[in-house]
Amino acid sequence: MCYEVDCAIVTAMSTAATQRTTAATIPESPRRRAAFDWRIRFGVLSLIWGFSFLLIKVGTEAYAPFQVTLGRLVFGTVVLAAAMAVKRERLPRGARTWGHLAVAAFLLNALPFSLFAYSELTIPSTLAGICNATSPLWGMALSLVALSEDRPTRHRVAGLGIGFLGVLTVLGAWQGFHGLDVTGTAMALLASLSYPVGWIYVRRTLAGSGHSHLSLTGAQLMLATVQLALVTPLFTTLPSRFPLVPLLAVAALGALGTGLAVLVQYGLVAEVGPTTAQMVTYFIPVIATAAGVAILGESLAWSTPVGAVIVLAGAALTQSRPRADRRNQPG
Repeated sequence: MCYEVDCAIVTAMSTAATQRTTAATIPESPRRRAAFDWRIRFGVLSLIWGFSFLLIKVGTEAYAPFQVTLGRLVFGTVVLAAAMAVKRERLPRGARTWGHLAVAAFLLNALPFSLFAYSELTIPSTLAGICNATSPLWGMALSLVALSEDRPTRHRVAGLGIGFLGVLTVLGAWQGFHGLDVTGTAMALLASLSYPVGWIYVRRTLAGSGHSHLSLTGAQLMLATVQLALVTPLFTTLPSRFPLVPLLAVAALGALGTGLAVLVQYGLVAEVGPTTAQMVTYFIPVIATAAGVAILGESLAWSTPVGAVIVLAGAALTQSRPRADRRNQPG
């Protein structure tokens, strides 16, 4: 699973999309491959999502976390609305579909985006990025209970154990979590947990709904924007000034990380399959850590990169499938 901020949306909506939409998208892949190799787009996607945690940190230096999240959703929704207009996509119909999308918007957008923004008030962006990498671990643990098709295997169980050992390493458990902001870290971990909860919900309720990826995701982001627009005025006051750099960070976070990146991910899933496209997950914490240290000057203890490697190794094991499944998996 690719669980930086928006990747869970694409993965979940890939399941929910109809065969008609997929068939209409795949023939375009050779033309896109020739003009713009998928590996380049994969790298761009990794950079966009990896830098998202830095952008959140910069945004919260001038604006309240809810305001950062609201701005992010507004800019992201504008990008997807423009894409829908170009492709002449319509919003989904049916009260039941919109009800499920409202829940998905909360679990996959409003809640985790806000939690990450609040967490970075007190923890480095590097730690937030690594906490995000635990989403596949949470997802594997939850899917073993909630999704009957995901059977436990020795590799997956081992992956869970190794992954959470990596989390303890990142947090410095042997030191009694000395110097760790417990509240901020807990918020980041809860945000990473929210993604697989939302993914399972979407998979159970919207799979086979008959709507396209773009239509569902556009509606979902719009609903998340409405949710934050209702909540933000209750907990924040309008800023007296609007510093340019944090404002640009929020705009980039929304337009690139929550809008353009989703569209790029669609193309990757259609061209190389979800398995390959979701490998972007494992580059995100590396880029987030490098950006936080190099640009923001955040400190880095030895346990952070070592623990991150252990987390990613465990996450990779949880995503392993039997050979028969891999042969049937596109990409």
